[in-house]
Amino acid sequence: MFQNPIVKQLWEVRHAPSTEHVPYSSFSTPRPPSLSKQEIVYPFSTNPVLMETYKSPWNEVRFGKILEDLDATAGNIAYSHCVKGGSWPAPLIVTAGVDSIQLSPTLRPPVTSDHVLTGQISWVGSSSMEITMTVKEEGKNDGPWLTAKFTFVARSPSSGSATKIVPLSPSTSSEKILFKNGSDSALRKKELRTNLSPTSSYTSQIDSLSTYLFSKSGPHLKMPSLSSPSQILMSRTSLHNSFIAQPQNRNMSSRIFGGFLMRRAFELAFATSYNFGGSRPKFIEVDDVSFLSPVDVGDLMVFHSRVVYTLKDGGTIKLDGDCPLVMVEVEAWVQDPVKVESEISNRFYFTFSLPESEGCREIVPGDMEEAKRMAQRMVADEEQEENRRKEKGV
Repeated sequence: MFQNPIVKQLWEVRHAPSTEHVPYSSFSTPRPPSLSKQEIVYPFSTNPVLMETYKSPWNEVRFGKILEDLDATAGNIAYSHCVKGGSWPAPLIVTAGVDSIQLSPTLRPPVTSDHVLTGQISWVGSSSMEITMTVKEEGKNDGPWLTAKFTFVARSPSSGSATKIVPLSPSTSSEKILFKNGSDSALRKKELRTNLSPTSSYTSQIDSLSTYLFSKSGPHLKMPSLSSPSQILMSRTSLHNSFIAQPQNRNMSSRIFGGFLMRRAFELAFATSYNFGGSRPKFIEVDDVSFLSPVDVGDLMVFHSRVVYTLKDGGTIKLDGDCPLVMVEVEAWVQDPVKVESEISNRFYFTFSLPESEGCREIVPGDMEEAKRMAQRMVADEEQEENRRKEKGV
């Protein structure tokens, strides 16, 4: 009852007893993606209370609220695939991460129109699964204004270890393309984990780029009065907020709802970009959200944001034409003042454009840690753009 109406509706669906009896022996029988498909309608045109809940100050759909719905919808889809597929006892479904959430640079969702959120399983591994979702304006043929990919992991309710889930059997051409893209994405993640060794080519690339980026910071650190006005130290772009995790924001496992944390991170990132750029930012995408550890009710949460780097004219990525791009990182930490301990729970990466600005200041790191943070994000974004071109056949 304390969640937004759409999340409440989604969780009620998951709680409802299933009328579909699937014997345990069917656990190894692959299921088509279409059986996991779910759809949520936002009837904004006929429900003024719901519209007001989702309205931004600029009469667009409030994206932070959509983030909550995406997480809840993806959880429902993953749960449906596992439980209706015959996995027993029912596994714990955990959000492992968000691979990407992309908004169309040309389609901005009006809050006065109705919208439809649709999603289904797109790839399944041994214990992990990818869920692909879209949101589009109902009755329009313009295509989706949002596309999202979430990764969930199934865990044993008794041991907490990863547990096998029902295989997937894509049949249509679009399902096979999504499955291949999901498989390729999982392989890239595995290769990245392997490449983190000190002797890998990836590590050498990051070290070399970090050294170059840090070399730009000399005037700011040693002769600040003579430093370039077109540059700014990364630390000068940061914003922070903190709060106690309240029971009203818990999920079905009685821990803090991941969608709530994403919404708080997005709203801080938006404010950071706005404060940095001097004009209203336009949200473009979320990249690589990591769920590193759970957040419990009563935890003290501290969020730190910073602009990691910028591209004055869109660079080689060109996510919004020649508009300047601002890449923002948000870290969520759980702090325990009693034990004097802190632990990172999430990392979020957001991209905004500044369509009302002709340019923006270049970020320079203040130390090697910041230089490495910047280099890692630059390389990750370039790789993602390259993968995006491959998927489009460009």
